[in-house]
Amino acid sequence: MNRSLFRLCLAVVDMREAVYRDDVPKDVEFIDLGCTRVRYALPKIMRLIWRKRPDVVFSTLGHLNLALAMLRPLLPNGVRYIGREACVASETLTEHTHPRLWAWAYRRFYARFDVMVCQSLDIRDDLVGHFAFPQVKAAIIHNPVDIERIRCFAAELSSRDQEPPACHSENAPHLVAAGRLSRQKGFDLLIEALALCDERGPRLTLLGEGPLRPALEELARQRGVAHRVRFAGFQKNPYPFFARADAFVLSSRYEGFPNVVLEALACGTSVIAMPCAGGVAEIAELAGGVLLASAVDAESLSVAIKRFVAGETGTRRITLAPFHVDKIVGQYQSLLSGEALPKVAVHERQVSHNNPGC
Repeated sequence: MNRSLFRLCLAVVDMREAVYRDDVPKDVEFIDLGCTRVRYALPKIMRLIWRKRPDVVFSTLGHLNLALAMLRPLLPNGVRYIGREACVASETLTEHTHPRLWAWAYRRFYARFDVMVCQSLDIRDDLVGHFAFPQVKAAIIHNPVDIERIRCFAAELSSRDQEPPACHSENAPHLVAAGRLSRQKGFDLLIEALALCDERGPRLTLLGEGPLRPALEELARQRGVAHRVRFAGFQKNPYPFFARADAFVLSSRYEGFPNVVLEALACGTSVIAMPCAGGVAEIAELAGGVLLASAVDAESLSVAIKRFVAGETGTRRITLAPFHVDKIVGQYQSLLSGEALPKVAVHERQVSHNNPGC
């Protein structure tokens, strides 16, 4: 961000797992709210906004956005309130308790934001179609990828990185996947897809931690592919793994805008992906290098993996220019300065409130 135009303050609700704290520039005022839950942080957030009286408040989590929208009548006027929706809301709400109540709250309060940044067309269409969010308030800004930085990190090799994966085979393609081990990421579908491939088929390195790790390890044993799957845990620098793989696999049931796909492409690695709700199709259209499965299920993913093994890759040469960090930061600077909403670079879709599935 241009420091001649913006003075930045970053407030964080929960710092317990802030592995990227050192990446925050020194000239950004940093405030640790010291709370374990958003609801505990709300009084502090309200006091902070009243004390700072900023030009813009920008929040980036669905439940925090909703809380701010509900509290807006108690917040100072003369401040622009901008939210960023990070996932397809109708998908995430199904995993909440009382999903109908959450959906009602989205419909009732979300429109109090001056602008809602949507990472993809799917997110925008979901908010407009399912929750009656005003389309004129929706700005589509894709997530950026810092290509040079990622390629620099991809060149780093620690002693652990240089060890061959336990499931490595010179004669089998090596796949890599990464993310929190949760239902959303669909790693159970990926393990099932591997089981549907030939015994001499691909090997997988899975990066990440999460509540489903024991269940996923057991599933790999039950499906007879434990010797082909390596659980490598959380990696602060996953890019050497991406760069050395034959392909990256995105097996998610839904996404918002999967940065990890852009990061894999920046490492020069092709991507095999589920056609899940989110920005995957937009990345495939704008960047290339992505081989999409035909449906979000294990069988379709196994077919896509087999197509890749047979020599089929993404539709065309990879180009990441639409997602370059300088371009995306420019869009955010225009938005935060109060200029016109950024124009999305792909074909617009008209959304009907009467047809939420369009």
